[in-house]
Order: sequence, then structure tokens, then C-alpha cells
Amino acid sequence: MTHEKVILVTGGSGLVGKAIEWVIENDKGKYGKGEGEKWVFLTSKDGDLRSIEATRAIFEKYKPNQVIHLAALVGGLFKNIKYKLDLLRDNLLINDNVLHTAHEHKVEKVVSCLSTCIFPDKTTYPIDETMIHNGPPHESNFGYAYAKRLIDSQNKAYNDQFGDNFTSVIPTNVFGPHDNYDLQDSHVIPGLIHKCYLAKKNGTPFVVAGTGKPLRQFIYSRDLAKLFIWVLREYKEIDPIILSVGEKDEICIKDVADAIVKAVGFEGEYSFDTSKSDGQYKKTANNAKLLKYLPDFQFTPFEVAVKESTDWFIQNYGNARTGNP
Repeated sequence: MTHEKVILVTGGSGLVGKAIEWVIENDKGKYGKGEGEKWVFLTSKDGDLRSIEATRAIFEKYKPNQVIHLAALVGGLFKNIKYKLDLLRDNLLINDNVLHTAHEHKVEKVVSCLSTCIFPDKTTYPIDETMIHNGPPHESNFGYAYAKRLIDSQNKAYNDQFGDNFTSVIPTNVFGPHDNYDLQDSHVIPGLIHKCYLAKKNGTPFVVAGTGKPLRQFIYSRDLAKLFIWVLREYKEIDPIILSVGEKDEICIKDVADAIVKAVGFEGEYSFDTSKSDGQYKKTANNAKLLKYLPDFQFTPFEVAVKESTDWFIQNYGNARTGNP
């Protein structure tokens, strides 16, 4: 009998966790479920990872060989500004508990998820993996950003002192099925999908905040999931790796809105409210390290990914995280 290999995914019900689950179940190629693998996707109902006792109980129950650590307390801009201590402290506790319990259980490998918001506010572009600690993050979310940055420091310390194989990835702007589509507190793509859907449903204009000129690198959650699985199985470094489309695939918000209008089938009035602020013009990340390892990785074309995300939202409207009852 082959020994079962248990892979524990914290934050398993979120955007990235659901995408990993989908790829594991549906990919017929090298990213699908491996022989003898048992994947466990945790949700907050399984226990509060801010508690060391609850975290230890989860590890005792499942005895994981490997861990993908996605769980985090997150917030939109408003929450990041207002609750800096909560975001700092809760995430420090979650990360410390997961990593230390993984160490106690002699887990073979942990892959944690960082965020591009951890990079210094004052920086040169494109940003790369070597620049994480080069200066303070943006004032608006320093609580969350420092907690995430420290995962990189913890990974290096666990490796230096004990030889633990703990690493991390830094995705750019992720979108896809199971996203947070709340109109008040969501990221740009799910927020615009929801807004455009309502404009079509109610016969009202679709108005996008800002000029539509800022550029962003978006990664489809199912592409990111494949890359997470590759990192878990193949990536040997402790240092983090940026998981992103390339600089040439940066896309302006107007093109994002156009793709959403097409995917929703919206034919009404569509405009940009230039009185609203644009935010940062660009935050380009360099994916050269990823391309060195995986030069032939095929990213899903942006329009296809937007269509799949929009179709999922419409099919699940009412039970998606839409901010509606």
C-alpha cells in the first residue's frame, strides 16, 4: 500500500484556494491530483488559526506532509486604513501559528502566499523579488504588508536554523470564480463585473471610476493555481517568486472594462467618471524569475478568463460573495 501524502491548504474557501481545488480535480495534465495525494481544503469553520491550540488540533487531525498557506485576514482600502493593528496582529498570529506548527510536525514543505502590496512604496519599476525589504510599504496598508513581509523573514530563519523548506510566492492582481464581488470592498475586476451586470439588469448606465488609463498585471486564479502546484512540487528556493504575466501583458483599466462589457453582453450607456481618482498609474512586477523556470507556461488569454469569471458570477449570483442578501 502506498503511503498517502496529505496536502493541507489553509484559506481553502477563498479565491485562490477554490482555484487550486478546481485544478486538482479537473486538470488532466501535470497539474492534476497526483497518485496517493489527499488534498484537504480548510475553511474558517475548521478552526481559528489565530489560536495556537486550534492550529495544533488541525495539524494533529490531518497530519499534513505539505502545506499551502493562503489564510489571511484581508480588507479593502477602508479596512486597511482603519484597522491597521488588527490586520498586523491577526496576520502575525496566523502566520506564526501555521509556520511553527508546520515546523513542529516536520512538514516537508510550506508554500505561503504574499502580496505585491508588501513592496516598498518608494521604489523603481519593474519590482522584483530582491526588493521586498528595501523600504517601508505604503502607509495605507502597512499593518497587513509588514505581517506578510515577515513570512519571508520567517521562512529564511526556519531554513537557517532548522533546515525547514518553507518558501513563498507573490502573485499580482488575481481574479476568477469565487472572487469577492462586493461592490464596496472588492478588487477592480469582480467589482466591475458586478456593476456591469447590475447596469444590464436594471437598464442603467455602466460608469467606471477614473480615466481607465492605469495599467495592471492580472493573473487568472486557475493559472495561479497551476503555478502554486508547480511551486509546491518543483520550486527549490526559499526566496520568494513572483507569479505574474509579463510586463508586455499589462492591461489598462479601459481594456478591462471593455472585456467585461463584452462578457456581460452589456449594450447600454458606458462611460468613465474622470472626477474619481485613478490610484497608482502602474505597479509593474518583473516575472523574469518565473520565465527562467517555466519559459513555456501558457497563461489563459485575458478575455477568455474574464468571460469564464463573468459566467461563473452570473450563474452563482445570489450565493457568490456579492454583498447582497
